[in-house]
Amino acid sequence: MRIRLFVFISIVQAILFAGHWFVYATFAYFHGGWAASWETKLAVALLSVSFVLASLRAWYSFHPLARIFYLAAAVWLGLSAFFLVASAACWIVYLFSVAAGLGWERALMADAAFLLAIAACLYGMVNAQFIRVVRVPVALAGLPQQWRGRTAALVSDLHLGHIRNYRFVRRVVNRIAALRPDIVLVAGDLYDGVAGDFERLAQPWKELISPEQAAPEQAARQGGGPGPRAVPLGVYYIAGNHEEFYAHQEYLPALLRTGTRVLNNEKVEVDGLQIAGVHYRDAVNPERYRAILRGMRLDRRRPTVLLLHAPVQLSISEQEGVALQLSGHTHGGQFFPGMVIVQRVWGKFSHGLQSVGKMRVYTTYGVGTWGPSLRVGTQPEIVLITFE
Repeated sequence: MRIRLFVFISIVQAILFAGHWFVYATFAYFHGGWAASWETKLAVALLSVSFVLASLRAWYSFHPLARIFYLAAAVWLGLSAFFLVASAACWIVYLFSVAAGLGWERALMADAAFLLAIAACLYGMVNAQFIRVVRVPVALAGLPQQWRGRTAALVSDLHLGHIRNYRFVRRVVNRIAALRPDIVLVAGDLYDGVAGDFERLAQPWKELISPEQAAPEQAARQGGGPGPRAVPLGVYYIAGNHEEFYAHQEYLPALLRTGTRVLNNEKVEVDGLQIAGVHYRDAVNPERYRAILRGMRLDRRRPTVLLLHAPVQLSISEQEGVALQLSGHTHGGQFFPGMVIVQRVWGKFSHGLQSVGKMRVYTTYGVGTWGPSLRVGTQPEIVLITFE
């Protein structure tokens, strides 16, 4: 595990260093003077390692200084991505200017491109703060009559940690409560993989869970009937890839104490509908994943709604009788050029409602962000599914 992590970090850092070098080389060529100085070169070199260093520190510390360092490094990571695009644009425009004999001033071209990059970054930071509600009707063959017209709130990729923490999860829970869904489905990456106050981060979910749905000891503490914000059919959760950075005892007990139901590679019956969940790490191997689904003994005469963090193993899900797979993970790439990469990897399953044979697949952008807290071309969303 440590060797794999070291290799992964080395690859990421090499990519970041190459990108920063390209940005520096471009700005130095187009501006010269101070832009090409050794001070600028040193500053860019230090900035190129800032996010990796901040992430390593964030895994072990929730100290305010560690959180500030991580936030600053994440903002710079997002800005540097836009600077990378701006640098490429500089060379394209410059070559066009030379070929056409226009003689445009290099410094002005660079200033315009980099100022646009800063504006795009600022827009992305603002855009990432506004949670949208996406309403999606889904028709499932054989749906029990009592489920027709019911709604499920799908949330994924909150990435709670150093940037998004208690106030954010409370805002998400408040938004869900206002929608009054019949059931809440959390499709992984609830946490970011960094240190955190897990007891406090879990508490808001308790408001959506009635005593009848909670574990016996939790129900005794809550007492009384369901609260005004309780979701009638409960909250269900599966782990994503970022939860793999923790040991279960670090984050899971606090979440279980709220009454949230963790689907441990299992199927549950919820008023006649089969709700299944498989953790991300257990769906990586196709044969293991198929064995898990077969072990659930899904009733093919009735639809099964499957929670799986990433839109993977889709053909296996369809073959084993899943009617609707709900996933997140992709973030839609969050912003360019991530959007292009995600589109290349996931294709049409990077976002939205799609089909694989008889199975429907919905991939959400997620409600949070990873790394840079910004979105351009994508949006943070809660998906409200209406069953038909």
